[in-house]
Amino acid sequence: MSVREPVGRRAFVVGTGAALLAGGAAGGARAAVVDGPLPDFHPALKQALTFPLAWGNSPIRDFRAWRRAARATVEEALLVDREDGTPYAPEFHGRTEQDGYTAELVTLSLTRHERVRAALLTPHGPGPFPAVLLLHDHGAKFDIGKEKLVRPWYDAGRLASAQAWTQKYFSGRFVGDELARRGYVVLAADALGWGDRGPLAYDQQQALASTFYHLGSSLAGLMAREDARAAGFLARLERVDRRRIAAVGFSMGAFRAWQAAALTDDLAAAAAVCWMTGLKEMMVPGNNTLRGQSSYYMLHPGLPRHLDFPDVASIAAPRPMLFFDGGLDPLFPADGVRTAHEKLRAVWRSRHAEERLHLRTWPDLGHVFVDRMQDEVFTWLDRVL
Repeated sequence: MSVREPVGRRAFVVGTGAALLAGGAAGGARAAVVDGPLPDFHPALKQALTFPLAWGNSPIRDFRAWRRAARATVEEALLVDREDGTPYAPEFHGRTEQDGYTAELVTLSLTRHERVRAALLTPHGPGPFPAVLLLHDHGAKFDIGKEKLVRPWYDAGRLASAQAWTQKYFSGRFVGDELARRGYVVLAADALGWGDRGPLAYDQQQALASTFYHLGSSLAGLMAREDARAAGFLARLERVDRRRIAAVGFSMGAFRAWQAAALTDDLAAAAAVCWMTGLKEMMVPGNNTLRGQSSYYMLHPGLPRHLDFPDVASIAAPRPMLFFDGGLDPLFPADGVRTAHEKLRAVWRSRHAEERLHLRTWPDLGHVFVDRMQDEVFTWLDRVL
């Protein structure tokens, strides 16, 4: 009987990979990872997700009690404690007059760990004014964050980058400046990794998220807490009518907008452009979420055992909410958007408030927030705030 030489690691990996590509695996075993990558048993995992805490599935029949239970479940999944006792201690600087509004920078504590510089725009006039918490997208572009939405009067070096971004996604407009000219106080801050708090490299996101988890915390949970705290800061400004504050965001900013509305009652409304889907419909081969990286900003471990994305957004019901999606958006399959809209509509209908829910798919548009979409959002804000 001959003695076989041990198989080297490289030969094993190459041989196994070739067997997988050929439709099998070494030794006749089934492949463990398939398209995406996905575990080959992912259909069973998806089938097991029944979202038992969703309104209509939950045994809780009183809606206010359900909201409290659902919000508590989301907050537990964030892995980041609330900062109710931490003073904002704002410092205002960099003030300048613009056409119809005043622009200034404010440095404040959104958590006890770090102070964050935000852009604050205030319309000319006596006030108090309605306000918008403006939440930037991801876009795998980290050199600018708040500057994607507010013209950076304070940093000429970021202006060219910001203008190029607005041309690509916003019809050349700075959405925050448009809102300020229309009479809204606007607050926009960087999420961790962008602008003043970066720039992060794309392939560093998973390592950053892993570090947070190792430290018993969460990158996505931090962003969620900071957004809710930012809404609270707006509500405490004398220049703001605290009953008339909305969150508005595009792409990841849209996710942040409806999530913040679910987590805090300081927001009277939210407008989310190009981020709403059913989780199961999103977890399919080729979807961007399966790449990891950016998904860690929107990943709360264990939460899908209880609630789907539209279920979380429904915690904000029956407050006014707007959800826009592009029919050509490659990031969110049409069946996922349809599933989510049906769930949302059912919740608002159960509250006899379907007229407060504005759902629309723009069949000729992709992943953008162009001028005609903006104009409809602005008109909607004028009506609901």
